[in-house]
Amino acid sequence: MNTEHSGWYEAFYEAKAAGLVLYGRALGLSHGEAEDVVQETFLALMQKPELPREPENYCLRTFRNRALNYKRSLWRRLTRELESQRWFERNDDESPAERAAMKQLAALPPEQREVIVLKIWNRCTFDEIGALLDISPNTAAGRYRYGLQKIKLQLEGANYERDEFAGDAIALLASTPSVGAA
Repeated sequence: MNTEHSGWYEAFYEAKAAGLVLYGRALGLSHGEAEDVVQETFLALMQKPELPREPENYCLRTFRNRALNYKRSLWRRLTRELESQRWFERNDDESPAERAAMKQLAALPPEQREVIVLKIWNRCTFDEIGALLDISPNTAAGRYRYGLQKIKLQLEGANYERDEFAGDAIALLASTPSVGAA
């Protein structure tokens, strides 16, 4: 293990682990499975003789490959399907709008859900998402746009707009009605 960069590894883990766990959830892993894959990913990073040129991309790609391999087991698949009813753990401080948005995110097709999580929680560009998923940046942008549209339409007829990144959860806030609708 490369101990020369131990402080860097710790800071990088603190900055990226939560986003990777959420990404694992978007890929269909349980919370515990996602945490296990995060640990395997960082262990692999730390065992490299030198730091990768793009450590964020390395971690996302390594995590995705390990998560997809992890999902291939039949027993894990059955466990995952049973847990799919609770895709996100609930927090007491979640607003009803956040809960509704998370429920709709969980209902999206996996391809759209994956892009949304990478874009919002992992702050990837469409170019980075395209490279990670082996799709064009335009395809990534389309999946993002269509996924957000579906979430918006399903949120019980209310007008919702994406606000700015707000920590660990997407901030969806009701917007003011247009002048013609007032």
